[in-house]
Amino acid sequence: MSLIDDPAMKEIIVDFCIESEELFDQLQACLEELEVDSTNTVHLEMFGQVIDRVMGAAKSIGATEIANFCELGKIIGYKSSQTSEEALLNIVVAVLFDTVDLLRKMLSELKTGNGQTIGKLSTDAFATRLRWLSDKFKFIERGSCAIEKKEKSEDRMNQGSIDDLLDSLGL
Repeated sequence: MSLIDDPAMKEIIVDFCIESEELFDQLQACLEELEVDSTNTVHLEMFGQVIDRVMGAAKSIGATEIANFCELGKIIGYKSSQTSEEALLNIVVAVLFDTVDLLRKMLSELKTGNGQTIGKLSTDAFATRLRWLSDKFKFIERGSCAIEKKEKSEDRMNQGSIDDLLDSLGL
């Protein structure tokens, strides 16, 4: 039995869901700022930092699908913050809005006691967009807020890691 299926974890899962909803509101606010000015990429780094908090909490309670989905959002946020191509940034913002929407739906499934949160959601079109974005960012090595000189090369999120995350989600 996984942690999220353990009846003793119910209160912790409820707390996780409440906090995650608050963090999703912060993510939404970052994206709304980016709708106004998609070139203000500081909001993409903020998006990455906030979604990283959800990812860490999801991992700690065994909500692996949510954690992996958050990790993809984090990578897209950080990597896109390093580009200045406005048309691409507009697409990123739209995809990240979809990411937050899907995470909210996954959280709703978790609240009902369904540990396999992604299975009931239609994600094919979304997966195609994620793979397309992943391909656009494959030449950007830095996948976090860490300063590049201090970041170890083995800590960088590479294309294979992104593909592995997508595969783990069945996308």
